[in-house]
Amino acid sequence: MSEQFKDQGGAATMDPSALLRWVTSKVMTYVISPKRLAKNRIKVEKQRQANNQRHTVEYFHQVDDGYSHLSAQALAALAERYDIDLQCHLVDGPAGANAPEPELLVNLSRYDASKIAPHYKLDFPENLDAPTVTLLKLARSILANLNNQDFVAHAATVGHALWSGSEVALQELGKVHGFSSLEEEKAKYENGNTRRDSLKHYSGAMFYYGGEWYWGIDRLYHLEQRLADLGADRLPDMPVIMPKQEVKAGQLRDNGSLTLEVFASLRSPYTSIAFDRAIALAEATGVTLHVRPILPMVMRGVSATTEKGIYIFTDTAREARAAGVPYGNFYDPIGEPVRQCYSLYPWACSLGKGNQLLSSFLSAAFVDGVNTNNDKGLRSVIENAGLDWQLAKESVGQDGWQQALEDNRLAMYDSGLWGAPSFRLLDRDKTPVLALWGQDRLWLIAQEIQQQLALRIE
Repeated sequence: MSEQFKDQGGAATMDPSALLRWVTSKVMTYVISPKRLAKNRIKVEKQRQANNQRHTVEYFHQVDDGYSHLSAQALAALAERYDIDLQCHLVDGPAGANAPEPELLVNLSRYDASKIAPHYKLDFPENLDAPTVTLLKLARSILANLNNQDFVAHAATVGHALWSGSEVALQELGKVHGFSSLEEEKAKYENGNTRRDSLKHYSGAMFYYGGEWYWGIDRLYHLEQRLADLGADRLPDMPVIMPKQEVKAGQLRDNGSLTLEVFASLRSPYTSIAFDRAIALAEATGVTLHVRPILPMVMRGVSATTEKGIYIFTDTAREARAAGVPYGNFYDPIGEPVRQCYSLYPWACSLGKGNQLLSSFLSAAFVDGVNTNNDKGLRSVIENAGLDWQLAKESVGQDGWQQALEDNRLAMYDSGLWGAPSFRLLDRDKTPVLALWGQDRLWLIAQEIQQQLALRIE
């Protein structure tokens, strides 16, 4: 799998001017601030009440996306539980700079959805093969023929037939619900894509309410809490439909036979809120920790749009608040600061301080708002990691670190992953037993550690 990504290798040059770095940092810090969020929510609610409108949640469904199938299974419960109008749209998958690896993303959605579904009491067929073109055409045609109410009620049933690989089941559903014409189907998708574009997003399995986006079942608890705060929960004393999954170390402790690999990037917001928790999980469970740094995506030739960047930063902010993790005072470390820190990483590792160095750098960039593009900022990173600044100056800027980061990237891609943070859990033979992408999968890694340890007891 890694062959096609060799062109991403190397430490690319990406160094904004001091002014641009400062402006970007200030803007993003403002965008993700809790004060701004609260202000915008108040404004949205006042407008809704002034216009005498109901709470309207919009859902964007991508037929070939595993996360969308899981989301579809929550639609009926969401519409019943909350006093909302639920409007559903059909959309195509992300494209261009918003999906640098679209095939990998779709493949991962199937694998990942199958892993998380049982924990949400949802279903995802064990057949992990990609649906055929024929099956996708049938599913798209049926869904495009459904009115909004029927979509809420039956989208999951159509999805189950699709992901089970059953053409017979889809044909039977078509007899019941009908098939749209190609023109009608095209119009449905164009309308959905246009609506999503107008709201400045790019992905499927997304919920939208009052100026904010919520990705799939993983983020529904944020939306549910917001609706509850607005008095739209018909059953306020009941647990939410899709609860937040908590990272629990568990009771069983390893003797170092399992290995937890953490692929971390120094410019990744999600890495910044997961890195210390991943280290703590390894310490609490006794597994061997292997941190494998990688270059930030944008420093290895993977571009990102403004809309994607804003969503990632704002999503990280609310995930950090929910986890009780500090985050939000940002100073962009892209380019030279990242390269300098990585050049010091081998030296820090030789002193047993590699993880401390990365943690300190992430805190400086995403929590403390430290400009690491000067000696003063870099010195604070070094000293907060428990390292000597005078000794660090002897190693900073040296080559020799690039190949290790490239090897880490290739290993990550070979597991079907490409972003940070990613995790791999290896058994005593160093064979991967679970490989997952995202800070919001650390809970599943924790559960897998306990399951692997429990198997040994049995």
